[in-house]
Amino acid sequence: MSKKRYLVTAALPYANGPLHIGHLAGAYLPADIFVRYLRLMGKDVVFVCGSDEHGAAITVKARKEETTPRAVVDKYHAMLRDTFQKIGISFDIYHRTTEPIHHQTSQDFFRKLNENQEFLEETTEQYYDETVGQFLADRYIVGTCPVCANPDAYGDQCEKCGSTLSPTDLIHPHSMLSGSVPVKRPTKHWFLRLDQHEAWLREWINTGIADGIQLHNPADWKNHVIGQCNSWLDQGLQPRAMTRDLDWGVDVPQEIPGSEGKKLYVWLDAPIGYISATKQWALDKGKDWEPYWKSDETALVHFIGKDNIVFHCLIFPAILKAHGGFILPENVPANQFLNLEGRKLSTSKNWAVWVHEYCEEFAGQEDVLRFNMIKKMPEQSDSEFTWKGFQETNNNELVNNLANFVNRVLVLSHKYYAGVVPRIEPEITFNSGWETAKTGQYNEELNLLYDKLQEMGAAIERYELREALRILMEISSAGNALLQFNEPWKTVKEAPEMVKVVMNLAIQYVAVLSVAIRPFLPFAADRLRKMLNLNPLQDNGDLLEILNELVEGNPVIPAQHALNEPEHLFSRIPDEVIEKQIAKLAATEQQNQPQSDSSSATSYQPLKEMIQFDDFAKLDLRTGTILTAEKVDKSKKLLKLSVDLGFETRTILSGIAEYFTPEQVVGQQVVIVANLAPRVMMGTESQGMILMAEDAEGKLSFVSPAAAWPNGMGVK
Repeated sequence: MSKKRYLVTAALPYANGPLHIGHLAGAYLPADIFVRYLRLMGKDVVFVCGSDEHGAAITVKARKEETTPRAVVDKYHAMLRDTFQKIGISFDIYHRTTEPIHHQTSQDFFRKLNENQEFLEETTEQYYDETVGQFLADRYIVGTCPVCANPDAYGDQCEKCGSTLSPTDLIHPHSMLSGSVPVKRPTKHWFLRLDQHEAWLREWINTGIADGIQLHNPADWKNHVIGQCNSWLDQGLQPRAMTRDLDWGVDVPQEIPGSEGKKLYVWLDAPIGYISATKQWALDKGKDWEPYWKSDETALVHFIGKDNIVFHCLIFPAILKAHGGFILPENVPANQFLNLEGRKLSTSKNWAVWVHEYCEEFAGQEDVLRFNMIKKMPEQSDSEFTWKGFQETNNNELVNNLANFVNRVLVLSHKYYAGVVPRIEPEITFNSGWETAKTGQYNEELNLLYDKLQEMGAAIERYELREALRILMEISSAGNALLQFNEPWKTVKEAPEMVKVVMNLAIQYVAVLSVAIRPFLPFAADRLRKMLNLNPLQDNGDLLEILNELVEGNPVIPAQHALNEPEHLFSRIPDEVIEKQIAKLAATEQQNQPQSDSSSATSYQPLKEMIQFDDFAKLDLRTGTILTAEKVDKSKKLLKLSVDLGFETRTILSGIAEYFTPEQVVGQQVVIVANLAPRVMMGTESQGMILMAEDAEGKLSFVSPAAAWPNGMGVK
């Protein structure tokens, strides 16, 4: 963490619907943990976000709700803002792209790019709805996906298979405005010359070097981020339209000829929202915004989901560099997707856990959801949330481990010492909580706490937040072991001085936890500080102060300090609460079921002939993750995949190109036949086979663990 300051962004959510747990685990919670940690370490950090209030998705929502785009964004901006606050996401500013400062900033960017001749002005044929007399933006066109045959794919993306599309890719397209079949008409737009940025983007992504300067270390970037970027780069970047024919959005500057009726493409104006939000923050705080965007002493970090990788790693950096004077991101730690109860989250089908509803139904238990989201965070591959897992995690880890430790320490302190931290003789030895049968020394134990906090911080700095949480919980586990190994309730009379040392040290553990849990469980941290009768955290170097004390072997809470009465930090969640949530999802599932139709009965392939167990046992099935993917020349069926098996990386040719694009499969966890004899196809040796499931219509789906799993593990 060598930079002077940090500018951290979280993806701007569309103001056309509420926040669900997939959004939370994907971008906002990781960013919040990282930022809270930076603050605790005394770093200069600004954390910006805001509602993305432009684009066709907003106008589509307005039509569905029979209202205006302004009414839609006002409604959902307020809902998103309040939900983020309730779940503890600590933005320095949560802004809006409808604010005048954003429109001005976006238009200034467009002017500068135009002056720098970064645009091509081209007249192309776009779909036009003759019934309503309007050109159709991507989201106004629906048709059949050419990849998975989903009949409800949008003109920019199929939400079923995730393929990135253009309107002309759709089969049987029709207008969402009138239902009619659109026609093509010529219209002029401004295209960003992405192709002219391909060479430096490729070097910067893969080496971290731009203009001869090392800007980031690619080893610090996630494999699926670099893999998806290279998949796009390998296909060759093409000029991309930066304007649209819309009546809602940021106007193309009026002084530019031909600008009438043209709006900025949402993926030009939305990321500029990070800059306009920073400008507004600076105005509000009396600060200068420019050092956060234009100084080499600043680290810019974008937290996003994997569906936004290309925009933040290729398109927005190209825009920043084309403008000139702006820094490029140091890291884009994109997470993958969170699934719900074995299925993909779906806003359209209401298959989701909505965060605002959770905050209403589980008031006071916001940290329980945060904890579960971190445990299930899809950092390297897709993961899964289940309500039963939510309950077990709360009851076993938060209640039985963390809350139990805190409660035992405070109860015993009040029982033995009237709630006052006891004075001690630090030379007295005891049984360490870190290792069975190891003798503990007070100052050495404080040093061990220092080491563990350093280890936790290093994991956060690597964006390995699940690992950081695991390390944090080791402190609580060691505290419980400290009590268990020394049994102060049994030895307080025969070895009172030793028990004082143990209890003083246990209180130090709790004091350390009251700060260390802050990035993960901010509400619990506040409650714990009150129980300890300590000042509220200032989020300005609190953890750094503790580290400085511990490394010297000094306690962080002094002897004779009076503690407040203990309260329950967390409480068990009963079965009936979980059953209610499962029943709610079951009702949603029932609503989504199609009407029964005997003519649509599934046909199954006949079973193959029986084999013996010894035949099956010969197969060596291993888990892996696809790092890169590319199409094989002169083959319609084959994709060339690079698969990480943990202990080695293999090249595998897989006949899935008719069902998946290369960018769709990068980061996908798979199961492969690892001991299949190599086979040369299309001039390339294939070193294994990917297992796939096939339905009655011949569509393919990956066979993979239900949750994130280490690479190279055996499958039985």
